[in-house]
Amino acid sequence: MTKSKVLLVTPSFQSFILQDIAILSENHDLIINTYNWKLKEFAPIYMIMQFFHVLAYINQVSFVLVHFGGYWSFFPSLFGKIFRKPVFIVLHGTDCASIPELNYGSLRIPLLKWFCERSYDWASMLLPVSDSLVHSSNDFYQAGKQLPNGFLHHFPFLKTPYRVIPNGFDLEFWQADVEIIKNGKTFMAVMSAEQFILKGGDMITEIAKRMQDCTFYIAGMQEPKSLQVPGNLTFLGKITSSEIRKYYQKSDFYFQLSIFEGFGCALCEAMLCGCYPIGSIVNNIPEIIGETGTLLQKRDVNLLEKKIKLMMDLTKGDKQNLNPRERIISAYSLENRKELLFSILPA
Repeated sequence: MTKSKVLLVTPSFQSFILQDIAILSENHDLIINTYNWKLKEFAPIYMIMQFFHVLAYINQVSFVLVHFGGYWSFFPSLFGKIFRKPVFIVLHGTDCASIPELNYGSLRIPLLKWFCERSYDWASMLLPVSDSLVHSSNDFYQAGKQLPNGFLHHFPFLKTPYRVIPNGFDLEFWQADVEIIKNGKTFMAVMSAEQFILKGGDMITEIAKRMQDCTFYIAGMQEPKSLQVPGNLTFLGKITSSEIRKYYQKSDFYFQLSIFEGFGCALCEAMLCGCYPIGSIVNNIPEIIGETGTLLQKRDVNLLEKKIKLMMDLTKGDKQNLNPRERIISAYSLENRKELLFSILPA
């Protein structure tokens, strides 16, 4: 049986995008359109190249799937509208946010926001990975000052239908190593250098200074040169999925102290590997953690220290009611995402 063709547009290839590629490849032949959009000076050239590439294939495909809203979603959405091809845009977080004070969010840039708005308007359906990307607000960053975000906050007159489809995770790959004996004092976080404040790297550094008998790891970035780093905090840099799994497996706790979080993929991976979660009360982090960890109500290091010590005490005894792995299995399996995608996307 001949597979139908699908145009998949993506600016990058994170693990969750590679998973969608694998899922779609089961039923479709994929035509992948991608450029290095991080090189902003080349964006006009990439748009010209994409214009002709999408125009050449749009009549051959049954639908278009775009990951992230951005400059790259404009022409696929426009040509989908003109040639009556369904266009689905998966929204992941930065494409629904504007936090200028942290230099975060595509929607803080006027031109990029315009391209996103046009793309979302022309799309057949938007597929945010969490409810919080539709509309959410919190004052975690600054007490008493609400920080609203979500595509319906920024584009209140948008009429495009949407369906929330959570990310899914490989339950076989992300699992604990029963041979590793944990000491109850090891902590882990994942972030890029650009996300250091956004994901609470400064708070983790301060906690490491206060809790010298504990070990802390941050993956995804090198040690900042301007930062006074205590000896019990190690920056691992960018490492592979297999390497990061090893650190999850030997860690007791995982930090997700984000000011804004599109989904929390690393949080889910860590929980699948047996880490107890310590997260901020923003976006869908409380939904992911459930009753398996603890939540920080405000961005306060003293409060965080208390929460950590509470979790360390709770996890010394009977842990039967704190099963982070089962929490993720029940709500965010890869099979669940696959079923939801195939229930919406054309055959």
